[in-house]
Amino acid sequence: MSIYNFQIKTMDQKFIDLTAYKDQVLLIVNVASQCGFTKQYEGLESLFQTYKVRGFSVLGFPCNQFGSQEPGSEAEIKKFCEIKYNITFPLFAKIFVNGPKTEPLYSYLKANKTGFLGIPAVKWNFTKFLIDRKGNVLKRYAPQTDPMAIAQDIEKLL
Repeated sequence: MSIYNFQIKTMDQKFIDLTAYKDQVLLIVNVASQCGFTKQYEGLESLFQTYKVRGFSVLGFPCNQFGSQEPGSEAEIKKFCEIKYNITFPLFAKIFVNGPKTEPLYSYLKANKTGFLGIPAVKWNFTKFLIDRKGNVLKRYAPQTDPMAIAQDIEKLL
């Protein structure tokens, strides 16, 4: 099993298979517009712009589970990201990353790379998962990890 076994909902409420990203290196991130880490959008977009021609993408999943820091609709989130941070990497429909309504993709990610002390739960917005070209979950990064600090790990996979 790999991430390619999952379908995800786009911001316009359509489903796509993650096979659309097959053979790419991915950084999957739960994002929020009103978080102390929201400024990480800049670094995520910079990584995307730097490496997309080499087969890299960032996949952003808005999540409102932590301090209600992503209260807007998908349209509002998309507009905010485009205007404030010039985001061009793919953003998807709002999801749950913990609890009984957890997005199946996130259940898979958490089962493959647990967090601090082996705890699977996502602790906050901007938790990042690095995926290799074969769809394997290789690393998990804490919310406070600056996206640019991940560049070396991405380089190794490209």
